[in-house]
Amino acid sequence: MHENAMTRGESHHTRRVPALALALSAALVLVATLALLPVSALAMTTNKATARPNEDGGSGVIGAMDTRLTWEGTVGDDEEVSSITLSLPEGATFDHASTRITVLDGLNRTSIDGTATSSGNSVDVQFSESIPAGSLVRLEITNMQFPADGGDYVVSGSYTTADGQSHALDDSAAITLISNTPLQAAVSWLDAQPWVAAWNSNPFLGMFFKPQLLLTSFASLFPGWLVCLGIVLACYPFAIVLGLAFAMLKTSRHKVLRAIAICYINLLRGTPLFLQIYIMFFGLPMVGINIDNNVLGVIVMAVNSSAYLAEIFRAGIQSIPQGQYEAAASLGMNGFQTMTSIILPQTVRRVIPTVTSDFITSYKDTSLLSSVGVMELMMFSKNLTTTSGNITPYMAAAIYYLIVTLPLIKVVGIIENNIARSERGGGPRPKRRAVAGASQQASKAEEELTASAEVSHAEATKPANDVFAALSAPFVSHPTVDLGGVADGE
Repeated sequence: MHENAMTRGESHHTRRVPALALALSAALVLVATLALLPVSALAMTTNKATARPNEDGGSGVIGAMDTRLTWEGTVGDDEEVSSITLSLPEGATFDHASTRITVLDGLNRTSIDGTATSSGNSVDVQFSESIPAGSLVRLEITNMQFPADGGDYVVSGSYTTADGQSHALDDSAAITLISNTPLQAAVSWLDAQPWVAAWNSNPFLGMFFKPQLLLTSFASLFPGWLVCLGIVLACYPFAIVLGLAFAMLKTSRHKVLRAIAICYINLLRGTPLFLQIYIMFFGLPMVGINIDNNVLGVIVMAVNSSAYLAEIFRAGIQSIPQGQYEAAASLGMNGFQTMTSIILPQTVRRVIPTVTSDFITSYKDTSLLSSVGVMELMMFSKNLTTTSGNITPYMAAAIYYLIVTLPLIKVVGIIENNIARSERGGGPRPKRRAVAGASQQASKAEEELTASAEVSHAEATKPANDVFAALSAPFVSHPTVDLGGVADGE
C-alpha cells in the first residue's frame, strides 16, 4: 500500500511539470509580443478637430466659406515636436488663413511662437522651439475654407520630431459640412459689398435689418409660415360654422338658448386668447386628453374666432330691416325659407368686410401658439434670433405676415366700396333721353318689375343661388336700370 501511494505521488508530480513549463512558455511569448508592439502613448495623438459655424443665423458649417478650424493634439511622452502639418481633402484651402498657436504644459501655458505656411489644402506650422513631451498643442486657423460640397471630412496630417523624424497623425473625428447653396453664395456676395458693411455698421440697422441674415431668414422661416397659414386656413371654416350657429342662438326667442350663446360669446371675448391657449394645451393633458399640438392649435383658434364671428353675424342679421321679414311672410315663406333665402344672403354681403378683418386678426394671433411650442412662424423666428443674437429674423417674420395681410386689407377696401356704391344705387350714369323716350322706358321698366314680382316666390326656393349671388356681388359693379330721363338743359 505504501508503494502504491508513492507511485501515485510520482505520477502527479510528473503531470505538473509539463503544465508549468507550458504556462511559462506562454508568458514568455506574450512578453515578447508586447515588446514588439508600438506603444501609442509614446506617439503624438490627435485629440479633436472642430470648425466654427459660419451659417449666418444658423449652427452649421458651410463649405467654401471662411471659418475657423481648431485642432488639438498631445505630444508623446518621449518625444519633442518641431512642426505639424494639417491636411484636408481637395477643394479646401488655407490660403489667406492665419494661425494661432497655444501650448499647455499641464495647466501652465508655454510661450512658443511659430510660422505657418499654407499650400492649397494643407498648412505647415514650424515652431520656434521644440514642444516638450506631454504638452497639449492647439492650432486655431482662421479664414480657412472647407470644400464646397457637403459631407463628412476628417483632418489628417503629420508631425516632425526634434530629431528630424516624420510621423503620421491620426485622423480626427469627422466634421459635417453643409454644401454651399445659391442662397449662401448670395450671402457671401453681400458680405463682400462695401455698402452692406456700412449699413451694418449702424447699430439699429445692423440689429434689425441685417441684409445677410434677412436673406437667410426668409428661407429658414418658410416652413413656419406654411404651418401658420395651414392653422388659420383649417380653423376658419369651423369658426364660421360655430359663429353662425351661436349667432342664431343669440337671436332665438328662447331664453335658455340665448343664455347659452351669451355665456359662450362673452366668456371667449372677455378673456385673452393667450390664457385660452394655456388652458387647452396644459389643462387637457391633465384630464387625460392628449392631442397633437398643431391640431389643438386649430381647435383653439377656431373656438376663439367663433365668438367674434358670432357677434359679427348677429349684428348683420339684426341690421336687415323688419320689412324684409314681413315681405317674405306675405309671400307665404316660413321662417327657415326667410332666413336662408332673404336674410342670410343680405347678411353675408354686409359682413364680408368685417369677417375678412377678423380673418386677418386670427392670422396674426397664431403667433401666440409659439408660447406653447407650436412650430409656427414666430417659433422659428424665436429660435433663429436666439441662435444669431440678432432681431432681423423677427423682421423677416413681419414681412411674411404682411404678404398676407396687405392684399387682404386691399380686398376689404374694394368690397366695402362696391357694397356702398351698390346700396347708393351707384353704377354707370344713365343716358339722357327725350321726354317722350323717358315715358316709354318707364313703362317698359314697370312691366319688368311686375313680372319679377310674380316669380319672386319661385326664386325664393333657390337659396343656394341667392347666397352665391350675394357672395359674388361685392366683387362686381352694379349698373342701374336705364329708365331714361331728361337731358340737362332740355
